[in-house]
Amino acid sequence: MFENFRVFETELAGKKISFETGKMACLANGSVLVRYGDTTVMVNVTAAPKPREGVDFFPLSVDFEEKLYAVGKIPGSFIKRESRPSQKAILTSRLVDRPIRPLFPKDMRNDVSVVMTVLSVDQDYSPEVAGMLGTSFALSISDIPWNGPIGGVQVGLVDDEIIICPNEEQRKKSDLQLTVAGTREKIVMIEAGANQVKEDTMLEAIAKAHEEIKKIAQFIADVQAEIGKPKFSFESQEVDHDMFEAIKDFAIDKVKYALDTDDKNIREERLAPVIEEIHAKFDEQYPEEGAKIDECIYKLQKFVVRRWLLDEGKRVDGRGIDEIRPLACEVGLIPRVHGSALFTRGQTQVMTITTLGPVSDAQILDGIDNEDTKRYMHQYNFPSYSVGETKPSRGPGRREIGHGALAERALEPVIPPVEEFPYAYRLVSEVLSSNGSTSQASICASTLSLMDAGVPIKAPVAGISCGLITEGDRWMTMVDIQGLEDFFGDMDFKVGGTHKGITAIQVDIKIDGLTLDIIRDAFEKTRKARIYILDEIMLKQIDRPRPEVNEYAPKMVSLQIPVDKIREVIGSGGKVIQKICAECDVKIDIEENGDVFVSGIKKENVNRAVSMIETIARDPEVGAFYKGRVTKLMNFGAFVEIAPGKEGLVHISKLDTKRVEKVEDVVNVDDEILVKVTDIDSQGRINLSRKDALIAMENKQKKEQ
Repeated sequence: MFENFRVFETELAGKKISFETGKMACLANGSVLVRYGDTTVMVNVTAAPKPREGVDFFPLSVDFEEKLYAVGKIPGSFIKRESRPSQKAILTSRLVDRPIRPLFPKDMRNDVSVVMTVLSVDQDYSPEVAGMLGTSFALSISDIPWNGPIGGVQVGLVDDEIIICPNEEQRKKSDLQLTVAGTREKIVMIEAGANQVKEDTMLEAIAKAHEEIKKIAQFIADVQAEIGKPKFSFESQEVDHDMFEAIKDFAIDKVKYALDTDDKNIREERLAPVIEEIHAKFDEQYPEEGAKIDECIYKLQKFVVRRWLLDEGKRVDGRGIDEIRPLACEVGLIPRVHGSALFTRGQTQVMTITTLGPVSDAQILDGIDNEDTKRYMHQYNFPSYSVGETKPSRGPGRREIGHGALAERALEPVIPPVEEFPYAYRLVSEVLSSNGSTSQASICASTLSLMDAGVPIKAPVAGISCGLITEGDRWMTMVDIQGLEDFFGDMDFKVGGTHKGITAIQVDIKIDGLTLDIIRDAFEKTRKARIYILDEIMLKQIDRPRPEVNEYAPKMVSLQIPVDKIREVIGSGGKVIQKICAECDVKIDIEENGDVFVSGIKKENVNRAVSMIETIARDPEVGAFYKGRVTKLMNFGAFVEIAPGKEGLVHISKLDTKRVEKVEDVVNVDDEILVKVTDIDSQGRINLSRKDALIAMENKQKKEQ
């Protein structure tokens, strides 16, 4: 029945990986089932037979589908089925999209769809890597035009040792989470999160990754030669050469003048009449070819920008090749929020707001890996007004989610551990104006916002991008690319890091790949640029985190209690913990391991709640002082609650330093008084003394005087 069924096996970094084809989804243009350990991912690729009309781009869609049955979970939503993709799924889709997209023919407009379905997950074997390799395999053996194959691996750094395809335990200890994709000749994608890793180490990790990539790419190429289908012919959407040359001769000088400014608004004002003139002249000559005329105008701008850079070393805004646009930053500009900052680079401007919350505000994750909560959340918004357009907001798209994740990855290594600073964080980066590298501006604004909020980050982080122009064997890089250099260039190489090293990388390219020399040059330029941004701009505005969190932020204290005391702190039906929360106006979170987090707006209330919890969890000690509440009056004394469920007696003789005739002469029910524990008998009954506490306070005041 399955006469075309084939299984191909190889190794990836010493681990077996197999590719099965010819049994499932046989109506797709290309289909494969990847088995990598017990991780199993099915990849199907399809293509439309005809180009989509009215589009001037290549319509590629890539989807990474997380099925919770892959890890034996039932979805937690009300409808009990997977709905919209998780953030991790969206990021993986982008991770696979970026290396395969540049290898499709530039003039193809047929819709292409890639669907990676995760069927089973073994946490030691990455489903993301399996999906990427399955995509390369399926595209290669299909009839869809594509200039692959590619390979891809993850890289870790454990105890200064570079590890290709680390297992789950190694990933937990790793100072590097690097994913590299490439062809047999070049690198086509880099994405990394790192714990301040030096550039030389990062370059070595990329080079070692490429050695493994070459092997798996060659394996897929050999399979393609054996069973691959002939690639289908497509209707090229390349613009007519004569049309382009005619428009170029007519308008090149006008386009040069329009582009030659550092102001995006002026550039667009100058271009508008030029575009009208071109259409006025050529619409009659090329009827019903308006879209191709627009494509020629785009190509003409690209031609001008690239020729300036390659032939003259000239940038559209007049800057030097390694010159950063004018920079400015400001902190504390929004009242009542916990932290705020504004970062401006040229006409790119981002404002980031920091909100601090209790650890229980951490995001709950419902995905296919073992991570179930996230304490640090970074979100990025890109409204239409940031580029001068008028569009309704419809929530974040994949680009916004990707840029937010990049900033989150860049800052996560410097976030203090929960033991030192027991907070959850939500950072929101609002793009106010965009002319290139808003994601890197959001990294800078976020560092400033965290310091303004009083978060004791380990080190400040800055971000910057590097561009690339290639022509044959010629290439040149330029730092801090603006919009036009991104649109018309070949690379957007984004790097975030501290003085010490790199914390995040994301590389987008439009060509067939990068050499190690290009990557080395980009590392050096971005390192120098980020040090300049840190030292000359950011740290001159605020050189260290504020000593205290903002007055409007919750005050947080953490403590550890014995696990066998958790029940006492919570109380029957939660009565004890609810009473503490109500009396002190705080929020209390208790973990199963005995970690307790107390938060409230007023620090004195937080400290009081902590004292009450400690009193319950750690039995009162003779000689200790407590602030308690009078609960009952008797002829012989007053009962005082020093913590919920912990009560002692102050005998009438111990109520004051002078003789007391009646208990009511000194205290009433609900009065708060300071007492000292004088005795705990064999039955656990606590004897208290207000008299001893008053004497101790008086002696302390005398010493201070």
